[in-house]
Amino acid sequence: MPNKIKIMIIEDEDAISNFIATTLKANAYAPLLAKTAGQALSMIPSHCPDLILLDLGLPDMDGIEILKKIREWSAVPVIVVSARGEESDKVEALDLGADDYISKPFGTSELLARIRTALRHSAKNNGGAVNNDVFSTKGLTIDFDKRKITVDGKDVHLTQIEFKIVSLLAKSAGRVLTYDYIITELWGPYAVKDNQILRVNMANIRRKLEKNPASPEYIFTEVGIGYRMVDTP
Repeated sequence: MPNKIKIMIIEDEDAISNFIATTLKANAYAPLLAKTAGQALSMIPSHCPDLILLDLGLPDMDGIEILKKIREWSAVPVIVVSARGEESDKVEALDLGADDYISKPFGTSELLARIRTALRHSAKNNGGAVNNDVFSTKGLTIDFDKRKITVDGKDVHLTQIEFKIVSLLAKSAGRVLTYDYIITELWGPYAVKDNQILRVNMANIRRKLEKNPASPEYIFTEVGIGYRMVDTP
């Protein structure tokens, strides 16, 4: 029998922690529970979880500080699960290396989908069997090597910058990429962090890719944070 995927839950509220643990067990994951930052930071090296669900509001240390410490020595996927709704908290967590961010309250289906996406990206980054040459979902196909995009078999012509934006999002499908991250990746670390240029490009991209640009099915806006490409089925 293969080893179950271990998921650490760093959460001080028993009701939430137990709810998540029960959900994980029902879906063949092995939950590990930690109520404090100190407990979590001592458990991570010895238990080597495959993924971490991190609450930001812990009694002994802010979750952002825990994330910083984890990222000093580990690339384990981290999904922040928090009641904090401020966009600045989400952006900070994502920019510091969180793989995703879920706001409380959340549904089990959403949680499990985010977990699957984060684990899939982790497997890809560690040399898992993923086709990195072509991305395909819901009629959209992106051939990175040939720099070719089709929707329902029809060629779509994007500018160089538009193609780079779509490719960047597709290679992290299912994950939100912050505005600043996209700008840095495309124009370099010293580029002016002006979201307007991204919005203009995204409007053009949606006009070319989406059947209804006002109701996109491929690239979604996380208001105040960034963009997310739909995950592959």
